[in-house]
Amino acid sequence: MRFINHVWKDKIEITVCLLLFFLLTACQSDKNLQPDKPNIILFLVDDMGLMDTSTPMLADALGNPIRYPLNDWYRTPNMEELSKLGVRFSDFYAQTVCSPSRISILTGQNSARHRTTTWINPFKKNGKKSDPPEWNWKGLDKNEITLPKILKQSGYKNIFIGKAHFGPFGYSGADPLNLGFDVNIGGNAIGSPGSYYGSDGFGLMTKHREREAVPHLEKYHNQDIYLTEALTLEAKAQIDSAVLAKEPFFLDMSHYAVHWPYQPDKRFIDNYADSNLSEDAKSYASMIEGIDKSLGDLVSYLKKKNIADNTLIIFLGDNGSAAPIGTNKTIASSAPLRGKKRSKFEGGTRVPFIASWGALNPKNSWQKKLPITSSVIQNRIGTCDDIFSTIVDLLELKVPKSHITDGQSLVPLLTGQVDAKRKDIFLSHFPHASESYTSYRNGKWKLIYNYFSELKNKSTPYELYNLESDPSESNETAKQHMDVVKVLMKEMINDLNAKNALYPVDSLGNEVRPQ
Repeated sequence: MRFINHVWKDKIEITVCLLLFFLLTACQSDKNLQPDKPNIILFLVDDMGLMDTSTPMLADALGNPIRYPLNDWYRTPNMEELSKLGVRFSDFYAQTVCSPSRISILTGQNSARHRTTTWINPFKKNGKKSDPPEWNWKGLDKNEITLPKILKQSGYKNIFIGKAHFGPFGYSGADPLNLGFDVNIGGNAIGSPGSYYGSDGFGLMTKHREREAVPHLEKYHNQDIYLTEALTLEAKAQIDSAVLAKEPFFLDMSHYAVHWPYQPDKRFIDNYADSNLSEDAKSYASMIEGIDKSLGDLVSYLKKKNIADNTLIIFLGDNGSAAPIGTNKTIASSAPLRGKKRSKFEGGTRVPFIASWGALNPKNSWQKKLPITSSVIQNRIGTCDDIFSTIVDLLELKVPKSHITDGQSLVPLLTGQVDAKRKDIFLSHFPHASESYTSYRNGKWKLIYNYFSELKNKSTPYELYNLESDPSESNETAKQHMDVVKVLMKEMINDLNAKNALYPVDSLGNEVRPQ
């Protein structure tokens, strides 16, 4: 009997030791799955403006969020949760259309410098006779320095999912694989999908939209699945691959939504059935809600994989709102801001921006280095040019001296520092067609220079707005403050010259410069 008890005691001790060994091995394995660098997700939403969310993005003088009617129209609980974890900006800027902003994000250069100053036509040179003849309609070139190329040198796996629109067909920029990405699913020269429905082959089976079919998603053809969901599933699979390979990843999650065509996301359209707004507006709202679900699904997946606390999420739009509510000169789709996509007003250039870790963990070494303040609305000016500089700063990466950048690192602002050295300026240069203009914001003042004001029956090419007292740009004050106009014009012209900007031409082909 004593012998039997001794044997059982030995078996129990061996079993306990084995259990401890497997537990320690599992813990070590989980630890090894965490790379020594943070993962980065750039969650980019096409055509989403500052007010296209239930998350209040504007605040009062004390920093308290202010809700507006549009915040009660949209349903974005996951954006709300992300904003509670991190910092959102009330004054974050992109260009008025997509391609210029997207190239700025990858290069850190203002569009006046990289010269893609309007959207890229996938099939031919876009533009009018008054456009600068040499504007960069070919987009990014495979030989240019980009953020994913810099990250690759530091061991990152670069994943592109969704809309690219970096260059037309037949040129290297049409394929993200030429720009430093290791994986490309869904990206080519098109700027809008042929269809959002898998049942239509995402455009392949849609009459007159075949050329805009979203590539690389054949497995979802003839299925009842929305494009936003299909791209999210593909992103999860790529995250799995990076985690198994123990590689830090940079995921450019670039959704086609909420770009036209306004095809309702059937999972959410019933939430807007009782509204008096148009069917397009209802469809747009359902598309926004689908985007929000994608964000929530990815954050949940990061948590499932135990990498949320080591993943930095940067959420933003690529230009002002395209919501089918009002025109691009009215206070409607971006209310209380004026204008929308393609507009020189604030509604055309201000976009949502949220930066946060996927989960808070003060013990994480990267969160110690970048302790993002929680539930704060930052009212300093940020721009899409800053994304490149921010990531390079955080990771202490080396950029070739030959590559000039215009962005400023957002790291100090994300951590709640004052950053007295930062310049609160934003340059938007659109030298195209009769609507050619350059806008220049410096602090509370915003100057707009209209190149062909005589065609618009305007007595002066200048518009001046005090955004501090007049955020809706309802009171033009150039004549009352010509002293301010002169100062800002000088700054704006110097900035354009420093960036070697191109200008529109008149009917005789002569360059028209601001003066």
